Amino acid sequence: MPFVSRKNSQSIALKLVTREALQNQKKRSSEHDWLKTNGFEGKPGTTCFVPKQAQGQVRLFVGVKESKKLGDEIWDLAGLPKQLPKGRYHIENHFSPEKATKIATGWALGEYQFSKHKKYAKCEAELVWPANADRAEVNRLAGGITITRDLINLPANDLGPLELADAAKKMAKAYRASVTVIKGKELLNKNYPSVHAVGRASSRAPCLIDLQWGKRSSPKITLVGKGVCFDSGGLDIKPASGMLNMKKDMGGAAQVLGLAHMIMDAGLSIRLRVLIPAVENAISGDAFRPRDVLQTRKGITVEVGNTDAEGRLILSDALTEASKDKPEMIIDFATLTGAARVAVGTDLPALFCNNDKLAQTIIEFGLKNNDPVWRLPLWEGYKHLIESNVADLSSTGSTPFGGAITAALFLENFIEGDIPWAHIDLMAYNTRARPGRPEGGEAQAIRGLYAMLKAKFG
Repeated sequence: MPFVSRKNSQSIALKLVTREALQNQKKRSSEHDWLKTNGFEGKPGTTCFVPKQAQGQVRLFVGVKESKKLGDEIWDLAGLPKQLPKGRYHIENHFSPEKATKIATGWALGEYQFSKHKKYAKCEAELVWPANADRAEVNRLAGGITITRDLINLPANDLGPLELADAAKKMAKAYRASVTVIKGKELLNKNYPSVHAVGRASSRAPCLIDLQWGKRSSPKITLVGKGVCFDSGGLDIKPASGMLNMKKDMGGAAQVLGLAHMIMDAGLSIRLRVLIPAVENAISGDAFRPRDVLQTRKGITVEVGNTDAEGRLILSDALTEASKDKPEMIIDFATLTGAARVAVGTDLPALFCNNDKLAQTIIEFGLKNNDPVWRLPLWEGYKHLIESNVADLSSTGSTPFGGAITAALFLENFIEGDIPWAHIDLMAYNTRARPGRPEGGEAQAIRGLYAMLKAKFG
């Protein structure tokens, strides 16, 4: 990790300031004059070195986002690790344990680089652990997010369904969890027909990954993640531009594995289950077709409206299995619809939930941890849109309007009615680089959800 335990004689002090605080500063000083001469106004993301003053030290002023109190924003220092020259730095401001942990986590995430296939210059700026920071929690959060980002960033030739299963096995071994992998035609024998139908066209066998951890007597929490390791669109093939980033279509699976790492590393008092239907949506003579009628694990028949809407098909089997244990809650993550991106953009995951109390709690913890989601409705008035004349359901419905909602309504059919369930439709990818968030695979909503679970089961 990019931290050291103590400062030395050459350590440079970081002073976090806001534009408003600088403007309201009444006491004049040589430092203040220096900042004014150099045009530093405290704008977020800007910095200004102040030379050593009499009986003082070199200081680096860092402009941060306006907020009620300093330390509310996790990304305040996230741009510095790749920006600062080699050296040791320490934070001059005093923060509560919660905020010190948040700021240190942002610094750690600012160091992230996906370097499997390209070498990068190592960040050489070291940060002295902020006073009061929970070091284990920083390592835990940064570790889970790194797992998520790395999995999404891996190209599809490195990560197929069975390689994704290997990643789950590696994590399970580290935390003494159990993993079962049902693959290929065995999916039919074990009654996962939709997972098999979507993945059978690929030379890389589809599978259902089932990780379990924790005491059997603890409250059950089940996470489900869409694991489409590459999505060509199937016979309804995507255009080149739409297919370019489809290595990220297993982003839901990456989220649940990153969140599982945090939960297990913290030793939360829950019985955790992680279910990942993993496939490659490919094209061959054995590919499923538009207007095919597929069987599902629940016994509901589904007419295929579009083979590019494959994620909800594989999730149907996984959600049915998730409901069998009647857990305290089910949370699924999926890069499911372009409609959700149109509605709320790429930075904000869409939340659908059948339980108002759970939805509000997820939203509150997301906002508190700079990891927001936005709730969209499970509008019953649109249920008629996923009716079919030849099957129990249509996978895509009769209109593209409200596509994120109709997809969520489709999934709701595979949840037992009294189980609190949250469905998170997300991008799992940064389309632009920002401090601590490089372009590429991204963890979304899992920090907020981890904080929620920790508060309840920690």
